[in-house]
Amino acid sequence: MKSMNSVALAFVAALFAAPTPSLAQDYAAIIAAPDRADADRQTDQRRDPVKLLSFTGVQPGMAVLDMGAGGGYSTELMARAVGPEGKIFAQDHETSARAKERFETRMKTDAMKNVVALARPFDDPLPAEVNNLDLITFFFFYHDTTYMTVDRAAMNKKLFAALKPGGLLIIADHSAKAGAGTTVGKTLHRIEESALRSEVEAAGFKLAASADFLRNPEDPRDERVFQPKVPVDEFVLKFQKPN
Repeated sequence: MKSMNSVALAFVAALFAAPTPSLAQDYAAIIAAPDRADADRQTDQRRDPVKLLSFTGVQPGMAVLDMGAGGGYSTELMARAVGPEGKIFAQDHETSARAKERFETRMKTDAMKNVVALARPFDDPLPAEVNNLDLITFFFFYHDTTYMTVDRAAMNKKLFAALKPGGLLIIADHSAKAGAGTTVGKTLHRIEESALRSEVEAAGFKLAASADFLRNPEDPRDERVFQPKVPVDEFVLKFQKPN
């Protein structure tokens, strides 16, 4: 993913002039948009995007950072949700060639006109000039930072600093067994929920809510998440920067 940090700086002035978000959002209509790709509709089947967007509370006009953007599935959903008056910063670093190609193809579509791609390290995800964000999303990639060369304490502090007071950090990830901590990020692509929560709260965040719409108690949580025998147990957490 090619860095667009210079473009990001041009967004900063407009960032603070964004209109007040509306009080309602039709998330189902976003998912039903006829110009969404068939591949994304396939991903919808395991992501439950209407509930996920609803849990984030994303609204038109918001400024959002999408961490670990990958191929851009979640980035595009957030871009559609914030609308043309909103701003999306899509961060990733050392992503796969396949994900990079998919993201770059996606960036050519109308749905991504309000997106700035940032090829930056996870522990330094944003230019200093970009701050006062409404929302940060980190979907199904936090576990990967446990085996990458990432200072997660520094990363979480940077995310905390980037949000406006009262801003939200939403993290969804694949659940590991109790006691696994951060040790199975590379082997199973999972992370223990309590370990993740402890790291994030150490940066100053407060847990505001959790959701169970991606939970599956039948998942033994001891296998890789790719081509699982049963649907993967996944947690979704909402953290808030105190006012």
